[in-house]
Amino acid sequence: MFALTPGQPVEIGSGIWRLLALNPGMMSGPGTNTYLMADHDGLAVLDPGPADSRHVDNILRAAQSLNMPLTRLLVTHTHRDHSPAVALLRSHCRGPVIGPPILDDPLQDDSWAPDVVLADGEQIDLGKLRLRVIATPGHVSNHLCYLEENSGLLFSGDHLINGSTVVIAPPAGSMSDYLRSLRRLLDETISHIAPGHGDLILDPVLTIEATIGHRLAREEKVFQALNDQPDSLPADLVALVYNDVPTFLHGVAAFSLDAHLIRLAELQRAVRTEDGRYRPA
Repeated sequence: MFALTPGQPVEIGSGIWRLLALNPGMMSGPGTNTYLMADHDGLAVLDPGPADSRHVDNILRAAQSLNMPLTRLLVTHTHRDHSPAVALLRSHCRGPVIGPPILDDPLQDDSWAPDVVLADGEQIDLGKLRLRVIATPGHVSNHLCYLEENSGLLFSGDHLINGSTVVIAPPAGSMSDYLRSLRRLLDETISHIAPGHGDLILDPVLTIEATIGHRLAREEKVFQALNDQPDSLPADLVALVYNDVPTFLHGVAAFSLDAHLIRLAELQRAVRTEDGRYRPA
């Protein structure tokens, strides 16, 4: 729908611009989406991205071209492709750094130090734009989405992305939490979704329902694999469960497989033994 050109701000809505970071890859797709939003007297930055001075320079250039100083920095979650640029931008921003709580997990950005920790349901008044915080644990336990209530645009971070499914990596990630968070979004009035990676998602309800269906279908595939190979370690099941996924992605898929097995144990459909093996309950 809109060009995914690194370094070039693209207006995706009234007072909202997307700026693509220069970090394409297997886990980030075209790159991380940074969103710039008109604030009362400046520009709020959502998900400033990785610690890449080139992307930081592009953010500052975009603000200068719009003639709008940086007023606050927001973050959906603290993975290293979304929040580390906060530390590089803090001195250029006259307002606070706001977002999720600090999470003690080796996969997180250890430079994350918010001035304000947001809670579910909080409102962020940007003037013509108004964001409401929606806690969406799952991809990671401190994940937040932001709903712009005037337009219905949902900034989904990595809760939903365009063109792929996200990795759920325990212990900070939880498949049960992820499914609950997806179902919660079905109760919201969402016009379209601005994801952390990829272009706008124009059919939010269909996308959310399809994502839930995909995860539940994968869960059944995991359960069937346990029936076929009881007393297996998670690593023993990856090739069987993800035989529809390229082999080079199996290392990443193993995280989500682990999350599915933990969920099956939570549902008492599987049992985990002391040595880390699983079998059907």
